[in-house]
Amino acid sequence: ARRISAMTAMELFSEKQLSEPPFNQAHMFEGLSDEQKQGIIRDLDELDGKLPGGGLKGYLERARTLLADSKSGKNPFEGLTPEVPGGERLTGETGPGSASYAEFERKGMEQLSKTCFCLVAGGLGERLGYPGIKIGITAELTTGLTFMELYAKYILAFQAYARKATGDNTLELPLAIMTSGDTNAKTLELLEANAYFGLSTSQVSIMKQELVPALMDIDARIAVKDGHVEKKPHGHGDVHALLHQHGLPDKWAKEGREWLLLFQDTNPLPFRSLCAILGVSASRGFAMNSVAVPRLPAEAVGGICQLKGPSGEGLTINVEYNQLDPLLKDTPAGGDVADASGFSPYPGNINVLVFHVGTMAQRLATTGGIVPEFVNPKWADAEKSKFKSPTRLECMMQDFPRLCTKDDKVGFTQLERLMSFTCVKNNLADAMKKNPPDCALSAEADIYACNARLLELAGQGKVQIEAPPDVNFLGITAQVGARIVLLPNFAISLEQMKEKIKGKITISNKSELVVESDVALNDLELDGALTVRSTGELASKVVKNAGTSLVAIPEAELKSQEPSLQIRGYRRAVGEVQEA
Repeated sequence: ARRISAMTAMELFSEKQLSEPPFNQAHMFEGLSDEQKQGIIRDLDELDGKLPGGGLKGYLERARTLLADSKSGKNPFEGLTPEVPGGERLTGETGPGSASYAEFERKGMEQLSKTCFCLVAGGLGERLGYPGIKIGITAELTTGLTFMELYAKYILAFQAYARKATGDNTLELPLAIMTSGDTNAKTLELLEANAYFGLSTSQVSIMKQELVPALMDIDARIAVKDGHVEKKPHGHGDVHALLHQHGLPDKWAKEGREWLLLFQDTNPLPFRSLCAILGVSASRGFAMNSVAVPRLPAEAVGGICQLKGPSGEGLTINVEYNQLDPLLKDTPAGGDVADASGFSPYPGNINVLVFHVGTMAQRLATTGGIVPEFVNPKWADAEKSKFKSPTRLECMMQDFPRLCTKDDKVGFTQLERLMSFTCVKNNLADAMKKNPPDCALSAEADIYACNARLLELAGQGKVQIEAPPDVNFLGITAQVGARIVLLPNFAISLEQMKEKIKGKITISNKSELVVESDVALNDLELDGALTVRSTGELASKVVKNAGTSLVAIPEAELKSQEPSLQIRGYRRAVGEVQEA
């Protein structure tokens, strides 16, 4: 046992202790000087204090079990039969604009005062050719807002609504941000340089993810590199461990908060549907609600399934696409095939998740924050005794249902992609080869298209927006027509937006419309650029001006542009913008 010491708060491991069971790491000290040995011991001591689920000992014990299972070829889905899971499909006749969607939105708006937020932001933009953190990327060029500022605006708009609804003017909706060693300092820098984008420092918690030891072989012997423990990322499932280590789900539950939205660094679209998603969670009593999209058979997206065991118990969970088809081969469908809708009956996972806070706190308490891990070694030999390179344990945030009890309801809310999913993950060269390109251009186009669709739905026949043409920048094509940005303080739900559209609106496909305020729109004809900052009512407005446009940046000039333009290949050219 390790003794508490007054000097260091805890005595370091000894070489002897680490060389014997349960650690068995004698190889790490071979041929090292005393000073080098002390360096290794300090590394392991630091890891022991940070590794969730029983420190270093727990990590190595779990690793040995998982590595043995991997060697023997154990199938985690053995004996389980996939079935279509239970959830709400808010698409087509039950999608935005329908009575059922409106009802879910109304229920969800009642839940906003009890909602918390967690941004998973461990990613750098290096793969995109962007030098900073991904939440610092400009979401769209019309307003120039970064993803982080846009998220803050949504949370503040939900908070303003919740304060009004509850009469509590001190109410704050908490935001936790998971960072990594790569992004932690830059995230703090971005927040501090911008006064937290209007959020108070007391409502934001920063949680830094640590790396885990890399393992050399099936005996879980830790790899050493350049005189230090070699470390690797543990996966985004660490968000659960960090929330638990920071005591947040427990604290939030005690404060009477009920829901937690986990969202991604470059996908703002789920905020547009959040009220409906919360309404589903509250109506169905879901402990975990996966926001999902219609999925094509064999698409490289995980599918949400209910896996039935031999005794009839079910587990609703995401199954990765490469495991889904083999699992479905033995079902009557005979594989990953479409149903009558043309899509797979198994909704596509986008890793936007809503948890019931109290249930989450209880389940994480039982494991010390760990969600079940997996290991994916690249074997160097047929006997599966050696790895090509060191491996590590990994975990995924969507595997939380493995912690749930049979009484916890786990389900999904399926929405059209336009209402729930976009991302910036590919650089220009990769984006050219992919469909969808999932780059800065496609994400910007998705934001405009989502806003245009909401405006049309809110107008209930009164809004006409000219169809968007294809645009092409540096070989990447997207549909970009009217560049419409409806900021969250205009409306936080489709139901609210319906109240704001009073008369006919027509917008040409080369127009730009920004609505920044709580305003009603009554008869607007737009062929140009208009920014609305007024409150009350904007009535009988005809705007025809030179407007703005997106124009290509010549390749020779790209390198001299700011990073958010370099990853796009285009900029916003301003002719004339009218302000109201």
